[in-house]
Amino acid sequence: MDFRVLAVGDVVGDPGVERIRRSLRYLKRKAQADFVVVNGENASAVGITPAQAEDILDAGADVVTLGNHAFRRREIVPYLDDCPCILRPANFAPQSPGRGWGIFDSLCGPVAVVNLIGRCNLDYGPDNPFLLIEKILPELGTRLVLVEMHAEATSEKLAMGYLLDGRVSAVWGTHTHVPTADAQVLPAGTGYVTDLGMTGPTRSVLGIRPELSIARFRGDLAGRYLWADGPTGLQAALFTIDTESGLCRKAERMDLYENSAQR
Repeated sequence: MDFRVLAVGDVVGDPGVERIRRSLRYLKRKAQADFVVVNGENASAVGITPAQAEDILDAGADVVTLGNHAFRRREIVPYLDDCPCILRPANFAPQSPGRGWGIFDSLCGPVAVVNLIGRCNLDYGPDNPFLLIEKILPELGTRLVLVEMHAEATSEKLAMGYLLDGRVSAVWGTHTHVPTADAQVLPAGTGYVTDLGMTGPTRSVLGIRPELSIARFRGDLAGRYLWADGPTGLQAALFTIDTESGLCRKAERMDLYENSAQR
């Protein structure tokens, strides 16, 4: 029996949340997905509010994952403790609010989801994700295991994929907001893609108005980042997993785009 997992890239701003509201259930049906994981850490551009997390869950997500902006909106802090369906990186300091992994029900049985954050080129020092995942895996007790690696460096995400090859069902990367073309099944049977991409404005620099990013790189006195206007896209990957072995049979991109006439 197959278990189909849809993993959706970082939701950026109001346009990204609206795109999730409009399109996630459609894409879930199109992909015949049994389980959906959405990264929501940029729903407020930086951070996420409880209302935005609820919108993403109501739109069809089973789990919302976060990353380096997990705590930027302080109102999310009590929600992280109260809602089991939202995960912050497991290798944050142990006193951090919320949880970094969970076991979730599905029609194909229990599913473990682990949220990790990388350390390469990020501006702070969480625990080593490569050491922590070795401690987490024995606690999961389920054949179906999904791991998100929220990281800047492609090498760090690839290394995590190969570390876990044959030991988990799928590993995917988030954070860079740029989709990669390397969806694949690794040699020992783990589904993998280096980065899902993002859900939000397509005519943008990582979801932000291009002129604001240009000003920042020019060295101008740039204002705060604002998300871009215009058409939006939803970038994702689909993993088809064998429930008996817990290993992946197929990994493929599953993206939705619109042009300006379809707004």
